[in-house]
Amino acid sequence: MAHLFEPLRLRDVEFSNRIFVSPMCQYSCEGGLANEWHLVHLGSRAVGRAAMVMAEATAVVPEGRISPRDLGIWSDAHVAPLERVFSFITQQGAVPAIQLAHAGRKASTSEPWKGGVPVSAADGGWTPIFGPSAVAFAEGYQVPQALTIAQIVSIADAFAAAASRAYAAGAKLVEIHSAHGYLLHSFLSPLSNHRNDEYGGAFANRIRMLCSVVEAVRKVWPERFPVSVRISCTDWAEGGWTIEESVALARILKGLGADIVDCSSGGVIGGVRIPLAPGYQVPFAERIRKEAGIPTIAVGLITDPVQTDHIIRTGQADAVMLAREFLRQPYWPLHAAHVLGQNLNWPVQYDRAKLK
Repeated sequence: MAHLFEPLRLRDVEFSNRIFVSPMCQYSCEGGLANEWHLVHLGSRAVGRAAMVMAEATAVVPEGRISPRDLGIWSDAHVAPLERVFSFITQQGAVPAIQLAHAGRKASTSEPWKGGVPVSAADGGWTPIFGPSAVAFAEGYQVPQALTIAQIVSIADAFAAAASRAYAAGAKLVEIHSAHGYLLHSFLSPLSNHRNDEYGGAFANRIRMLCSVVEAVRKVWPERFPVSVRISCTDWAEGGWTIEESVALARILKGLGADIVDCSSGGVIGGVRIPLAPGYQVPFAERIRKEAGIPTIAVGLITDPVQTDHIIRTGQADAVMLAREFLRQPYWPLHAAHVLGQNLNWPVQYDRAKLK
């Protein structure tokens, strides 16, 4: 049975261990351009020996940003700043990755430390925002414009163009963000998708946009490199997207060329009670892995080395993503290896401080 520090191979990419850095929005860009903050933030996690370091939700079009300060990849000008970051990550022996995203009806909001609330054009926001239907995320949010079929097709093209730019920047894995109530997830969920055309109603229609994005990305993304898809495995709400639908979707995504499913949950509507506890989303990763026959990533309140190793050893997931714990401890893999009695090569510059 695999363990936390055993390498993982997806297509032609080998990850030195099973510890991945989750995409974490930093809200620190001007014009969507990566800068010194991203170099240090992401680079330090690579120095800490995470096997994969994934850049935050990166907008494929300007109106697809969560906030005016989001990272972007909608133009060729975004390539060079990301290339600098990805080059450093690669030098440290980690796999550089990026999450491609469109915020949909949750777009045009402020940074979390400013309340994460909708912002006006005067404060850097924009209108219109877009969704599957003209249904706002919550009270006080803009009502989105329902996308036309032509616009849906153009967004799939934008994801593909973004993937091509990510490759030019040096990424070796792209993740398609279809979770947390953002655009692609909002098409999946009946709570936000009220359409009555070929993109709404039945399961096959609601998954159509995500499938078209995966197909478009896979056509331009090198065959030797893997594609990940992040999904919300359940909406945690009556009448919403379910784990059973997630299993069925994962089987289809595998057939379209996706290599691994990043298993999160929630986010499509506000005010939902989620039973937060350490590893509360791990059962989703386990079920999809076993029933859909595709590798999975476990996420969600995973902080303890023993807990993390147990997830891999018991076959609940193929890799584990940490977010907040990596904000607290950029070098968490070095600590975890010490706790678990595993040998992990420290950066030579830090070797004198190696835990004995």
